[in-house]
Amino acid sequence: MTSSPAGARMALVVLYAERLDECRRFYGDLGLLFAEERHGEGPLHYAATLPDGTVLELYPATERRPVSSVRLGFGVLGRELSSPLPPGRHVVDDPDGRAVELYVE
Repeated sequence: MTSSPAGARMALVVLYAERLDECRRFYGDLGLLFAEERHGEGPLHYAATLPDGTVLELYPATERRPVSSVRLGFGVLGRELSSPLPPGRHVVDDPDGRAVELYVE
């Protein structure tokens, strides 16, 4: 894996979900704290800010913005998960079937 140029970092990840509430609970169980948001006339969605400042937003999927396949990875503390996992790398699926890697400390 190579490094990004100085100053380049991930700032925003938006996931479109068919099972919005279930996805919010799933990612909430990983320790993300979501706030309900709506921008102007846009759809109700959820946003969480990770410790490094990256924002993860969960939006309802639509015909124009369908559920996409993406692979995410999170470093988490095993003892803080709703279903504790032993240390190491685990791959689980979120409620919409996206693979999520958990690096459990």
